[in-house]
Amino acid sequence: MAPFADKPLPAERDTVAPDGSDVRILLGLQAGSMAHFQLAAGETSTAVTHRTIEEIWYILSGRGEMWRQQDGHHATVPLHAGVALTIPCGTQFQFRALGDEPLCAVAVTMPPWPGDGEAVAVSGPWTPTVRS
Repeated sequence: MAPFADKPLPAERDTVAPDGSDVRILLGLQAGSMAHFQLAAGETSTAVTHRTIEEIWYILSGRGEMWRQQDGHHATVPLHAGVALTIPCGTQFQFRALGDEPLCAVAVTMPPWPGDGEAVAVSGPWTPTVRS
């Protein structure tokens, strides 16, 4: 059994995600991990797909859009505080922050993020404005 843990949201980013968003690592257990993601106002991520993990996102603040494509089906959903969404393994996705404030979300990754090579860049509907 893993010991229980707690951690405040880090003031500074820990890393940059393969999609170009800022990542603040929160906590993890054997079956999953949690992180805070932030995309600056007016920015568009790089479209990616994950090789082995899936995620559940919850939008905390800001507004934007998330495009997802899976097995020939694609959809774009508006993002704002209170919206939750899933990114199943193999789903292509891209998101962007609209308006004048950053788009912030927490996400649970299952299993925990395995490291370099997990995310693969793909073609998305929008031109990315950030670098991973």
